[in-house]
Amino acid sequence: MTPASPAPRSRRERPAKPALTHEGIVAAAVRLMETEGLPRVTMRRLAQELDTGAASLYVYVANTAELHAAILEELLGAVDLSPVTAEGDWRDRLTRVLDSYTGVLFAHPSLAHSALVARPSGPHYLDLVEAVLALLAQGGVPDAQAAWGVDVLLQVATATAAEQSARSASADAEAEHEALVGALRQASPDTHPRIAALGADLVSGTPRGRLDWIFHAVINGTNSTPRH
Repeated sequence: MTPASPAPRSRRERPAKPALTHEGIVAAAVRLMETEGLPRVTMRRLAQELDTGAASLYVYVANTAELHAAILEELLGAVDLSPVTAEGDWRDRLTRVLDSYTGVLFAHPSLAHSALVARPSGPHYLDLVEAVLALLAQGGVPDAQAAWGVDVLLQVATATAAEQSARSASADAEAEHEALVGALRQASPDTHPRIAALGADLVSGTPRGRLDWIFHAVINGTNSTPRH
């Protein structure tokens, strides 16, 4: 009896790759950022990660800057927008939203610098802008001032996170801070009378306390500064 011939085997050595999608590309970029850092998230490196050619990615993402903006857009889904419908002073609630946004950037330091120039335009970013505008409206801020104020508030939050991430990445950050504190405290009242008068108060407070004060200062300024 002639033994049965074995079934023909596929020439493929591995399963077919899943089809590329914008969502899949962004998800892979987020994973790559978390493991290797944002500077490594380039179109070429991401193509290697997805086992495809870089040209295939350009169908979904125009360039690296757009890719970084898409990563930021994805992470903005974690921003807490619940203060919009909560109770309490509208300024405090707006500060909580901005604190949450800043916290997302603090959790991904390399992204904070990119966020200074990468402007997402997806639904999560629009939700954030809508939340800030809604809270400004609840506070009675005129529409024209709110339209410009929302940009300033988000810029302040982003720049603060970028500055903090730069300090965290610097090996000499603590020594530089101590040198600044020492210089301020030792300032001569003859040459720098206002610095000497304020002394240690110039560097007092916790980072969180100072950030919340900054937000309140900008919120109050938005509310009281008319557009011309």
